[in-house]
Parts: sequence; C-alpha cells; structure tokens
Amino acid sequence: MQNVIIAGAGPTGLMLACELRLAGVEVQVLERLAELNSESRAGGLHARSIELLDQRGIVDRFLELGSAQPVAHFAFMHLDIEEFPTRHPYALAIHQSRIERLLEERAIELGAKLRRSAEVIDVRQDETGVEVHIAGDGGTERLRAGYLVGCDGGRSVVRKLMGIEFPGTPATLTALLGEVTLADPPSEVIVGPKGRRENGVFMAFQSEQPGKHRVITVEFDEVADKDAPVSLETLSETCAKIAGTDFGMHSPHRIDRFNDACRLVAKYREGRVLLAGDAAHVHFPSSGQGLNLGLQDAVNLGWKLGAVARGQAPVELLDTYDSERRLATERILSNVRAQTALWRGGFQVDALREVVGALAEFKDANRYLGGLISQLDTFYPVGDGHPALGRRMVDLDIKSPSGQLTVFELLYGARPVLLDFTGRTDLRSALEGWADRVDFIEAEPQDDHWAFPVIGDLPAPAAVLIRPDGHVAWTASAGPEGSALPETDTETLRAALDRWFGPALV
Repeated sequence: MQNVIIAGAGPTGLMLACELRLAGVEVQVLERLAELNSESRAGGLHARSIELLDQRGIVDRFLELGSAQPVAHFAFMHLDIEEFPTRHPYALAIHQSRIERLLEERAIELGAKLRRSAEVIDVRQDETGVEVHIAGDGGTERLRAGYLVGCDGGRSVVRKLMGIEFPGTPATLTALLGEVTLADPPSEVIVGPKGRRENGVFMAFQSEQPGKHRVITVEFDEVADKDAPVSLETLSETCAKIAGTDFGMHSPHRIDRFNDACRLVAKYREGRVLLAGDAAHVHFPSSGQGLNLGLQDAVNLGWKLGAVARGQAPVELLDTYDSERRLATERILSNVRAQTALWRGGFQVDALREVVGALAEFKDANRYLGGLISQLDTFYPVGDGHPALGRRMVDLDIKSPSGQLTVFELLYGARPVLLDFTGRTDLRSALEGWADRVDFIEAEPQDDHWAFPVIGDLPAPAAVLIRPDGHVAWTASAGPEGSALPETDTETLRAALDRWFGPALV
C-alpha cells in the first residue's frame, strides 16, 4: 500500500484526507499556515455538499453550527429549492473557518496526520513515488509518498512546480473584500441587487469578527495587478466611488483583492501528482459554488485514489477523476460567467436581468437553475441505460434484514454498495471476486418510482450499484421476484465492478 501526501489544509484537502482514511490509506496533510485560518471568504454549503456530509455520518456537526436557508440564487435572482426531493433542500450558512475546523477534527479522528508550518518548495516524482521537499520551522526536509495531491489554492505551488497549464478567461473586474469597523454603518443589510450601481456593486453586512462589517466592492472593467498591495485607502476610495460613501470605515482586520478570472487546469493529473479544489479551478464567487465544488472533487477522488494506492484498482481509474470532474466544473464555470455578466450595471444588463428574472419564475427554469447552483444535478457519464446512471443516488428509506435504514447510512464507510430489491438468488453470486470490496444489501421493494431533483421521477431499478461517492454505477432490469438475473445484467454488473473497483480476485 502506498501513502498519500496532501498539500493544503483547506476544506478540499481536509475532506480528501477524511476520504482517504476511510479507504484505509495513510495520509499526511501539509499546511504552510501555522494555525487554523480564522478568516472566511466562503460562507456556506449547498445541498449536495450537505448530502456528502450526510453520506459520511457527520452532517449534524455542521448543522449545529450553521443556519439553514431554504433558497438559492442565480445572480441574486431567487431560486426555490424547498421542493427538491432531498433531505436537505436548503443551503447552510456557515463560515468557512468553522467548516475547516470540523473537517480537521474529523480527519484527525480518522487518523490523518496534519503538519502545519510546512510549505512545499519542490516536487520530484519517479515510477515508484513522489518526493516532496518542504520548508518549515526546522529548516528543509524531504518526504516521500506514493502520491501527492495539491489542494493548495488558486496560486497552487504544486501546480506550478509540475508545470501544469492553467488556461481560461482573463479578469474583467476587480473586487475587494474588507473586514472593517464602520463609524456610520448602513441601516440595513446591503447585498445583491440593493448594491448594484451603474459603475459597480457594493455590499455591506455584519462580519463574523466582533464589531466588524464585511464590505465588498466590485469595479467592472477595472483590472488591478493581483500582486499589488491593497490598503484601507483603496477600499475606502472604491466604496465611496460606487456607493457614494465609505460608511466611515476604519480599523481594518483584513482586506483582500480578487477578480473574475475563470481557469481550469489542462489536466488534473501528472503522473503521481493530482490537483483538486482551487488548485484545479478558479472563478468569481457567484452563488458561493467554489468551496462546494472542491468538496465534490475530494469525494470523487478519495475512493478512487484509495483503491489505486491499495493496489486494488489500476492507475487508469484516476483518469475518470479528470473526465468526470472536468465535465462538472465546466458547467460551473459557465454559469459563473453568466452570473457575473448579470451583475453589471447599465440599461442593457438591467433589461437582460428583467428577462432572465421573468424566465426564472417558470417552474422548470427555476428547477433547472436550482439544481445547477445546489449541485444536486451533478451527473457523470458512467454508461448507457437507465437514466439514473451517473446521478447521485436517492436517499431512500429501506427495510433490510438488519432493520430500517437509509441509503446514506450504507455509505458511512465510503464503500461501494450493491443494493438488491429483487430477491434473485444469483445476484449475490455475481459479486464473487469483489465481496471484499463491495457491500451487498438485500432490501424489500420500495416505490415504483424514485424522485430525482430537476429530472423528476424515474422508474425504480430492481437493483443498483452505488459508488462510494454516492453516484449510481449500474442498475438491474426488473423481473419476477426470485427469478434469475438476466445474463446481460450479470455481464454488465461484472463489467461495472471491474471498471470501478478493480479486477476480481480469483
């Protein structure tokens, strides 16, 4: 078995550490910061991210510290997701610092090693592993692992050291985010359309820092040098230019600059080095999708890298991480670009917002956009057949010989599950050679149809193979209870098992 080093202890890196530990792989997380970051840029979890945490049995920890918001938005146009068929039809308002703390606690519970004040300065790989050079309090050091995953942010050192190209669209605006004290704060929360102006956008609301407000400004068609220093004066002048006042801001806790450049790596993997989260893709934070996108990267990659590191699956399985997450990320980047365009001021964009807003009032359009932003409609092209293939599995209530369960409870251990509603005598035997890797669960037949977000009700399969990330990898045709599994279904099941979980053990 080969161990894995993760560069970066943000939400993506910590979630990946949890997934790899569930897969039984030794993990070391390297973080250049000396302490847990107390400053949050992201501020919430979308429905699919909440489901991912539910699939691992830790969602209650996050719900206790967050606030459920049963809406989403597209460029601040209201999206109603309350009727989506999920146990979590809402977004969870929770600061990134709290998300990181909870994930760090979970990773350590599972046995991951976290090393702070450890900055990656060089990476070298060969046919058998990766050598990682780090600089820390004790000087420089060399570590070796089977694989390295760069989860070290938009300016990823790992990505740059590996020479992986980062193509995309350039910045067209400059945004500032400040945590400041306001002598004359606004009388109401200013977000979304309230802060749109001809020459930009501003927002102002209470910060998680005591006594501070978070002030955000967006200047369109102004692109600042990303490495140029940013000061209170910069934020004050920009806010006054857009809002007509700087609200008497002083005593900054932090001030950051960002922009709307959208980039996606040319490849997610270079040999034994992989990228995830912001190291693989960056975009403007429209609708707060970035952190959530990174969590899905981690859950898609974790079980695959775990199987390869354990020697149970061929390295080619990692190619599906690239193909699947690339498809999902391209959809996010596209909708972010569209939202950013709708943020602009001017009579033309005002007219466009009016048209798009009217369209979003139609139930089908609202459902489509809600599925996109919540990421509940994430789909992977795993094969032809039943329309549920590649979609996230419905969290059914099931009755098994061991009692009443939910599907998500079956996924707590991040193991694949073959869920059988048929009672066919030979379905279990089709697992021969994979019984050590796949859990077999018999359950009583449920409803004739399963409800999926966006696409609606689908005929319920007679059996389903669920990947550890919760996506459907295979379905069986319906047939009389107790009848033999059709030969074609047996062949496709074994092919799916071989593809996703490695060859059968003889």
